[in-house]
Parts: sequence; structure tokens; C-alpha cells
Amino acid sequence: MMSNEHKHGFTLIEILLVVAAISILASIIIIAINPTKQLGDTRNATRRVDVKTIIDAVYQYAIDSNGALPPGITNVVTEICKTGGNCAGLIDLSVLTASEKYLTAMPTDPGGGCNANGVCYRIVKTANNRVTVSAPNAEQGAVISVTR
Repeated sequence: MMSNEHKHGFTLIEILLVVAAISILASIIIIAINPTKQLGDTRNATRRVDVKTIIDAVYQYAIDSNGALPPGITNVVTEICKTGGNCAGLIDLSVLTASEKYLTAMPTDPGGGCNANGVCYRIVKTANNRVTVSAPNAEQGAVISVTR
């Protein structure tokens, strides 16, 4: 004999409403988190650290060299060369990475898009030997540069 008990379950409409509500909430959360902005901020933070690391190495070299800056730094803004790369048209700061005394390797921009042998960071000095290291590929309108 069959019983007349009602089976309990979810109807198709109820399941669709729950899926739609979850989708709407997930969309709102993704928009609020804005992963593109978060990733850009993270890359910019890396750039700030890299620029500071490079300028600190330059000035540590100058301290150890009686005030002389690494050779090749001029009053023309020039992209820094990768350690051990072909440095034609770039500035070779391998004196900073030699024997890993000041840097173990030249930092490279996290966003890429550099000259084939460059690191995307640029360096220049003024007539008064003040040095500026900058990150021209900074994102979201940020200006990343340190002068000493």
C-alpha cells in the first residue's frame, strides 16, 4: 500500500532564487574588494621598496667610496640595467651587486614591460650630486620616486 505522506524537498524555483541571491552577493563582494586595484597597490608597494633599496645601495656605495657615486650615474634620466645583462643604452650599476656587497641582485619592476635588459627603474643625479631613483611604471596615477 502506498502512503499519502508528502515528500519534503526544494522546488526548482526555490533553488534558482537561492543561486541568484548568492550570485548577487558574490558580485557585490567582488566589486567591493576590487582585485585589480588591490593588485596594483601591491605592485606599487613593491616598487616603493625597490626604489628605496636601490637608492640606499647607491648611498652606501658612496659612503664606502669617500663620497663618489657609482660610475655612470649622470644628469640624464637613464633606466638601470639588469645585473650581468647587455647594458647598451642603460646604466650599469653592477658595482652594487658585485660580491653581493650592496645588493644581491638589481630589483626588477613587478609589472614587467621593461627594456629587454632593463629593470624599469630609472636613476638620475643633479649638479649637486643629489640622486633620484624612480619607478615610471607605477600604477593608478602613483608617483614613486626617492631623492637624496
